[in-house]
Amino acid sequence: MGTCDSTMGLSNTLLVMALLLSGAASMKSQAYFNETGELPCHFTNSQNISLDELVVFWQDQNKLVLYELFRGKENPQNVHPKYKGRTSFDKDNWTLKLHNIQIKDKGSYQCFVHYKGPKGLVPMYHMSSDLSVLANFSQPEIMVTSNRTENSGIINLTCSSVQGYPEPKEMYFKLKTENSTTKYDTAMKKSQNNVTELYSVSISLSFSVPEASNVSITCVLQLESMELHSLPYNIETNKVERKESEQNKKRVQYHVPERSDEAQCVNISETTSGDKSTTHF
Repeated sequence: MGTCDSTMGLSNTLLVMALLLSGAASMKSQAYFNETGELPCHFTNSQNISLDELVVFWQDQNKLVLYELFRGKENPQNVHPKYKGRTSFDKDNWTLKLHNIQIKDKGSYQCFVHYKGPKGLVPMYHMSSDLSVLANFSQPEIMVTSNRTENSGIINLTCSSVQGYPEPKEMYFKLKTENSTTKYDTAMKKSQNNVTELYSVSISLSFSVPEASNVSITCVLQLESMELHSLPYNIETNKVERKESEQNKKRVQYHVPERSDEAQCVNISETTSGDKSTTHF
């Protein structure tokens, strides 16, 4: 009778625990692509019940089983093939580790704890967790698609960043001179890998180089919680050459020829922009 009363007492306690703990709030967790994510199950086991008397398992939002521990032993028969060999159970922290995380692993998961009594399974605890998956984009890289010519101040640039997730909010160029900073918004081109679901993005820009001694261009990738910046692409407009050109023009203007036949010559000096000035003597 004592054993029966003890079993009935334990069963009643477990039923009360099931009522109290079944409404546990959902937890949010984060994992990185190709790394390990953690799916918690905050079961306190205040009754100190042996794992030999419990059935513990996790399932995803499609009711597919990731892992099952049946009375202290792993039971791979109920595990879905996509999760086989990818999980490990941390018994000390009641946490399931999901290895080799992929983008498609994002979503909702649930853990369940049942007591295996003489009358079958008694639900003790369940908990939901939402897993989000991130992949770090590469540092944005600026490439010159065509160099500006001497007679044209136009320069063409592209910026790209690859293999990231989720989709970034925006991507833009930032041009900084001695006196101002300008943001250039352009249409962001994106592509998504059919297998990995990772994104690659790029932008392009053609613009006139302003007349300034130093121009610094950076590419900015705006993500959900942070920004990635490219290395600066610097353009130097050589003031020294312009000054020398201006001095040469002045020398031509005030030059007095020694012979009268030099007065018939035409002297041409080129500025750095390619403009030509003509002086007659």
